[in-house]
Amino acid sequence: MDFPILSSLILLPTIGAFFIFFVKSSNKTYQASKYIALFIAIANFIISLYLWYEFDNSTSEFQFTENRVWIKNFINYKVGVDGISILFILLTTFVSTICIITVNYTVSTRLKDFLIAILLMESLMIGVFCSLDLVIFYLFFEGGLIPMFLIIGIWGGKRRVYSAFKFFLYTLLGSVLMLIAIISIYWFSGTTDIEKLYSIGIEAKYQNLLWLAFFSSFAVKTPMWPVHTWLPDAHVEAPTAGSVLLAAILLKMAGYGFIRFSLGLFPLASDYFVPLIYFLSLVAIIYTSLVALMQEDIKKLIAYSSVAHMGFVTLGIFTMTQQGLEGSIFQMISHGLISAALFLCVGIIYERTHTRLINQYGGLVSIMPKYAVLFMIFTLGALGLPGTTGFIGEFLILLGIFKKNIIVATIASIGVVLGAAYMLWMYKRIIFGKIVNENLKELMDVKKVELFLLCCLAFPVIFFGFYPEPLINTIEVSIQNLLDIYNFNLASYQAKTLYD
Repeated sequence: MDFPILSSLILLPTIGAFFIFFVKSSNKTYQASKYIALFIAIANFIISLYLWYEFDNSTSEFQFTENRVWIKNFINYKVGVDGISILFILLTTFVSTICIITVNYTVSTRLKDFLIAILLMESLMIGVFCSLDLVIFYLFFEGGLIPMFLIIGIWGGKRRVYSAFKFFLYTLLGSVLMLIAIISIYWFSGTTDIEKLYSIGIEAKYQNLLWLAFFSSFAVKTPMWPVHTWLPDAHVEAPTAGSVLLAAILLKMAGYGFIRFSLGLFPLASDYFVPLIYFLSLVAIIYTSLVALMQEDIKKLIAYSSVAHMGFVTLGIFTMTQQGLEGSIFQMISHGLISAALFLCVGIIYERTHTRLINQYGGLVSIMPKYAVLFMIFTLGALGLPGTTGFIGEFLILLGIFKKNIIVATIASIGVVLGAAYMLWMYKRIIFGKIVNENLKELMDVKKVELFLLCCLAFPVIFFGFYPEPLINTIEVSIQNLLDIYNFNLASYQAKTLYD
């Protein structure tokens, strides 16, 4: 394809943000900003669907590649997609469209600025999943911090400034080490081109330090225990659209980084640090599940559940098996949809009651029956009920772990039980029981736009839960190729060490 479709996907939201910036802030043009943002988001989603339609899932090669000189003899602007990255691009454009629609009825102050921040976030997140150069990846990866920092800091709750700075400092600190590692790789290898680095490999003596430098950034953004504490604060204080983007997309960038770089570039170090990943992931799954059980704030409970779910993702990635990696990617897509829906569900009742405390609710099933049904679908998806995407991801991950370590798999399975406990207990206290708060009787059920958004999220959760083949077919060959690269490089390093 001669048309630069990936650059179009990256630049279109930025162009939309540029137009919105020059729209005058008046009552007449107030609607114009919303329509421009919505048009751009829908257009980008349609382009990403076309990209998926044209994608050839029978080959593991990067497709739709663009390679242009940016800084001569140093950095190229190189982008492309394989079966792994294309699904994350689809998720990004889909969730961004949901967020734009949500913003139009949940944000009342500085709407134009909020829309600009969302569109810029979309551009940067798509850039992360397209990048085939380490420097370009780093620029997109870190650039996403700025709009999210502003979204939390300006439109957040009472402790928004504290939460925004905590989020920014945590994520920036780890990323500084990754930048040093990227510079080191260029110094050692003479290139930052990811495809070239896959073929030439990284010298064994440097791999452990470089792996740890990349790990410091990805672990914070995933987030892994014990550097997860910024996430609950950020979620609680962020506006609904901010929480949706943070949970659905921003956390997945780190999981994608583990797959693309930790396994692809540092196979020897990845193999060496598997026990560390297993330990941190198991602690995250069990500990944060227990913490979630004790939460009285709905948003904070869902935030801690995200840490537990991402613990399953990191476990699956470092099984280095076909099932484990497929399960991890499927789980990230599933969690992106389900967590977005759950935060929307919280936002809907918060807009009506201005409280997120679980003990202030009860008996909503008789007041908001449509809401109760939709909330139930996403709750069951989050706990991994068969027939939802949550089940497919967790099942494949556990299958991969059982092949590697039965003890680790058994402990991880306890997390599934705990997940069911805190999600069902939350649902019971909010939806069933007696109506303790008399003010709840005045609540109206979901509006048409809210019903539309939740149904848009419920459809893929159920459809791909029963029929996961389109997603599995997309990623299967690319994962097999990544594992072939991993196993070949690992065997080469081990053979060389033995020979020496």
